[in-house]
Amino acid sequence: MTRTLFSLAAAALLALCAAPLTAQDTPAPAPDATMTAAEDQGPLRIEITGGQVEPMPIAVAPFFDEGGAGELAGQIQQVVTADLTGTDLFREIPADAHVAKPTAFDDAIAYPDWRAINAEALILGAVAVQGDDVTVKFRLYDVFSGQPLGDGMQFDAPREGWRRVAHKVADQVYARVTGETAYFDSRVAFISETGPKDARLKRIGIMDYDGANPIWVTDDADLVVSPRFSPDGNSLLYTSFASGMPQIMLMDVASVQSRPLKMEAGTMSFAPAFSPDGRWIVYSREKGGNTDLWQMDVATGAERPLVETQAIETSPSYSPDGRQIVFESDQSGSQQIYVMAADGSGEPQRISFGEGSYGTPAWSPKGDLIAFTNQQGDSFHIGVMRPDGTEEKMLTESFLDEGPSWAPNGRVVMFTRATPGGEGTSRLHSVDVTGRNMRPLDIEGAASDPDWGPLLP
Repeated sequence: MTRTLFSLAAAALLALCAAPLTAQDTPAPAPDATMTAAEDQGPLRIEITGGQVEPMPIAVAPFFDEGGAGELAGQIQQVVTADLTGTDLFREIPADAHVAKPTAFDDAIAYPDWRAINAEALILGAVAVQGDDVTVKFRLYDVFSGQPLGDGMQFDAPREGWRRVAHKVADQVYARVTGETAYFDSRVAFISETGPKDARLKRIGIMDYDGANPIWVTDDADLVVSPRFSPDGNSLLYTSFASGMPQIMLMDVASVQSRPLKMEAGTMSFAPAFSPDGRWIVYSREKGGNTDLWQMDVATGAERPLVETQAIETSPSYSPDGRQIVFESDQSGSQQIYVMAADGSGEPQRISFGEGSYGTPAWSPKGDLIAFTNQQGDSFHIGVMRPDGTEEKMLTESFLDEGPSWAPNGRVVMFTRATPGGEGTSRLHSVDVTGRNMRPLDIEGAASDPDWGPLLP
């Protein structure tokens, strides 16, 4: 694959990321006059707690073709439904169970018919295509109260961005029902792996959060690891071994042009991460057999040490307010997790005290949790804990689970799961912070080292 092809792929990615998705409100029909006062039970809402949540039954009426949409209307509806049911917070009521059969987007809602099939929420949608543009409208209804849940919305976008529009619709539904920020209209950087297990070829890809639309931004000629998005998603840090030793590269996603970060001669650099404001990069630097944490000013390239000990410090991650950094170190004699001030002041504080070793910490975008990899004997876990080390909870267990990365809303963690043996392979999985709803991503081939980027604008 040539650099020209990379540029073409990046142009396609940029077109989808930057394509204008204009939104406007649409008026809703009048409420059903047959609703009784007893049925007005207030706003529909899923209360998400740490325990079991019974999925909310929702009805998604077939999206209407309002001109030129054809099969695209059904495809958009399928993505919206898959986004919502994939959270395990929603359960779709099959279309063949629907009593009401709306004939147009503006039809009055026959709430009793939807209550009869125990639907708690109803989604209506319509799609129109004119030339190279697509328009998608939707409305969300609280069936029990007999009222719209928020205003209807209309999204206008280039036709090639139809999946983004579907994710935007699902984001709106999710946010209105759960009260939380959604995450469907986002992308994931990851490592695609091919070849035998002892000689893997690796390249960096960027895909939709659900594994669709992968685009390759490096080839497999050189070993690359640890892709990490900038806060705005426009840049990507990664570690390249093209020179024979690890070196941090900074890529502009739009142009797929990369440059090495200028480091002191004779050093190796790896495991980079951006600060939340994009001003700083924190990373591991090895010199003379010693690995410490360093920080670089993105604008000037100026470096300074943050932690310098005889131990190995690596895998740094900023808190969402940018004031602290969590990282792993073996200064206590085993691999453990520490938290320190982002300016390097004070002493790092160890926060992991459970069984086994701890590594690859990642601070939640909400700031309330830190995800990590834990090894106990022959088993690996993805777990979460509070920033002070309390309320530790293991979410997974397998032969090898590692490298958690957070969804933009801090609700879901994506990680790598590898299987044993010579024919073993790596796949990306996601799991809810409650430990429920673990799912493999539907992508072709082996993959590892995910980094979940921000919500797209």
